[in-house]
Amino acid sequence: MKKFIFFLIATALFTSCKHKTANTEIPSDSIFYLNSDWQNQNGQTLKLSELKGKTLVVVMIYTTCRTACPLLVADMKAIEQKINPDNLDKVSLVLVSIDPETDTPERLKKFANDRKMDAPHWVFLRGNEAATQEFANVLSMKYKKISPVDFSHSNIISIFNPVGKLVVQEEGTGINAAKVAEKVNETVKAN
Repeated sequence: MKKFIFFLIATALFTSCKHKTANTEIPSDSIFYLNSDWQNQNGQTLKLSELKGKTLVVVMIYTTCRTACPLLVADMKAIEQKINPDNLDKVSLVLVSIDPETDTPERLKKFANDRKMDAPHWVFLRGNEAATQEFANVLSMKYKKISPVDFSHSNIISIFNPVGKLVVQEEGTGINAAKVAEKVNETVKAN
């Protein structure tokens, strides 16, 4: 009887650390546990968990940035070009605004269209201030408004596996796109 009780307790402890949906385990450190609402470039409201099932390449930017963000966008486009074309339907390239007040869905849509980032694997998101700060904290990304139109911010590109677990981060602009794309391709293949 003691063995049976021990087994039940051990099973309960083990399963409480993970959440299962659609036969896929979500690790306790998954970004999909963040429950805030986001809007995409099409004005649709969604949760991060709706991105589940794809390898994510994530960067935080703002559309009025004139310095680092254009370089980060160029990095993301270079990564896209290096990802195996057969894998693109298993990847989402996600740009999250740190300026949700300015970056409305309409503005994000125009930004995406102007830069030819309108294929289905491109996702632009904006949340409220609290959601944006929470997500930045999860990414260890720092940002601060330094004027009415400017932010100081970290330059980090993060890769998450299809269950929302961080795989790797690259910091700085002008990153090695081939190296990041190789990691994306490996992550797609592993899942």
